[in-house]
Amino acid sequence: MIRTVATKPYPDQKPGTSGLRKKVPVFQQEHYAENFIQSIFDALDGFKGKTLVIGGDGRFYNREVIQKAIAMAAANGFGKVMVGQGGILSTPAASNIIRKYKTFGGIILSASHNPGGPHEDFGIKYNASNGGPAPEKLTDAIFARTKAISSFKIADIATVDIDTIGTVEAGGMTVEVIDPVADYAELMESLFDFEALRRLFKSGFRMRFDAMHAVTGPYAKEILENRLGAPKGTARNFIPLPDFGGHHPDPNLVHAKHLYDEMMGPDAPDFGAASDGDGDRNLIIGKGIFVTPSDSVAMLAANAHLAPGYKAGLKGIARSMPTSGAADRVAEKLGIGIYETPTGWKFFGNLLDAGMATICGEESAGTGSNHVREKDGLWAVLLWLNILAARGESAREIVTQHWATYGRNYYSRHDYEEIEIDRANALVDELRAKLGSLPGTSVRGMKIASADDFAYNDPVDGSISKNQGIRILFDGGSRVVFRLSGTGTSGATLRVYIERYEPDNSRHDLDTQQALADLIAAADDTAGIRAHTGRAKPSVIT
Repeated sequence: MIRTVATKPYPDQKPGTSGLRKKVPVFQQEHYAENFIQSIFDALDGFKGKTLVIGGDGRFYNREVIQKAIAMAAANGFGKVMVGQGGILSTPAASNIIRKYKTFGGIILSASHNPGGPHEDFGIKYNASNGGPAPEKLTDAIFARTKAISSFKIADIATVDIDTIGTVEAGGMTVEVIDPVADYAELMESLFDFEALRRLFKSGFRMRFDAMHAVTGPYAKEILENRLGAPKGTARNFIPLPDFGGHHPDPNLVHAKHLYDEMMGPDAPDFGAASDGDGDRNLIIGKGIFVTPSDSVAMLAANAHLAPGYKAGLKGIARSMPTSGAADRVAEKLGIGIYETPTGWKFFGNLLDAGMATICGEESAGTGSNHVREKDGLWAVLLWLNILAARGESAREIVTQHWATYGRNYYSRHDYEEIEIDRANALVDELRAKLGSLPGTSVRGMKIASADDFAYNDPVDGSISKNQGIRILFDGGSRVVFRLSGTGTSGATLRVYIERYEPDNSRHDLDTQQALADLIAAADDTAGIRAHTGRAKPSVIT
C-alpha cells in the first residue's frame, strides 16, 4: 500500500555542492529525510519505471535512510532500485554503476570526509544520469521544493534485506542488492596494467593503504590484496564502521598523521596512501616525501600515458581555481587545454561529458578522470602505482624530476574551522569591498598585481557562476585565495590558499611553510583574519 503522508517544510534544506549535510539528530527529526528525498523526486521528470541507484559510506544512520529511500522510490513509481550490499557503495563506485547500467540516477548517502556517529554528520545527495552530482539548476529546484512541500509518498513494505546479494520485490518494485566492489574493480582493471602491478608487489614492493574505517576498505582489500597480490595487511582499517572508528575520515596530514609518521620513519614502506569517508579523496605519500594534492594532479597528468587506459593521451586538464597552477605547465607542454573551474566536482562534469578534459583535480585531495563523473580516491592510488611500476622509480624520484622539469609550486591551505557565520561573512564582505583599491599597493614588500572575485563562464553550457573565491595576485605570480567553504555542518570554514611558484631547481627543497611565510603574513594583513575571527592560527594546515 502507498501512503501519502502530510508534512511541513524545514527551512534549512538547501543542498550545497555535495548535497544536503547536517548533523544526525537533524536528519532524525520527524520527516526530515523524507522531505528531502521527496523533494528530489518532485524535482525530477521521466523516472517512472526507471532504475535508481542507492548506496552510501556506511556511516551512522545510513541503513535507516536507505530503507526510507527504497520505500519512497517504490511509492513514487521507480521500477527498480540497485543497492550496494550492506548499504555500502563508494561515491565513485556509485557513479560507475549509474553509468554502466544506464540508470536514471542515484541517491548517495554520505557526508564525505566529515566525522560520523550518533551526533556527527550525515548527508544526502543526488547524482544525475551521467553519474555526476546534480547540476545547480537541479539543486535549486530541489531546494525550492523543500520550501513548499506538504506531503510525501511512501510504500508500506517490510524492511528489505540489504545484506544478501540478490533480487527481491518490494511495493511493486524490484530491489537488486549488488556486490559493491565487483563492477568498480572490473573498471579499474580496464584502465590499469594489473599484470605490471602484480609484478611490482611480487618484487617486494611494500605499501600501506589506510581506509580509515570508511567505505574504500572493501575495495582496497579486494583490489590491492586479492587481485594484485599485495601482502595481507597492506589495506589497514578496512572494515567500514558507522563512526569510522571514532576518527575523522579525512585523508590529510592532520587526521592521517600516523601514516605520515610511518612514511617518514626509518623503516618506511615504499608507498603510502589513504582515502576518505565516501572514497572520493586521496592522500599520497612516498617514502620520505608527501605529495600535495595539487602536485599529484599535475604529476598524474604528466605520466597518465603510462597506464593502458590513457595511452592515447589526454584531451585536457581541469582544476579548481584554488588548486595550484602546477597542472597548467603540464597542459602547456602537452599542448592540451587547461580549464580553471569553481570548487565542486559538478563543474568538471560538463567538460568531461563534452570530451574537453580527461583528468581533473582539486587541491582538497580530489582527483579523477573521465572514467566516472566523481573524484576517485582509489583510482588515483592505482594510477600512481601504475606509474611507479612503469617507470621503475620511487615516488621521491618522480616528484623531484617533475619539479626539475616544470618548477615547483609551493602551496598550502590554511583552514579556520567553525567560525561564527556573521564573523566569517563580515571578513569576506569587507575584503570584497576593497578589491578595487588593492592593485598597485604593497603588502609585506610585495606588490599586488590584481585582485578579483572569481567568476566562471562555463565553456560548454554558457552558465556563469559568480563569487567563487577572492584572488589576490602578486607580481611574480604568487597568490593568495580566500574562500568560505560549505562542506561542514557547524559554523563557517574560511579556507586560505597560499601559492608561490619557484622555477629555480636549487630552491626546491625548502620547508613549505617557511617558503610561504611572507605570503601567509600578507594574507592576514590583507583580510584581517585575526581581527575578524579572533584566531591566532588555523585549525588545520595542509
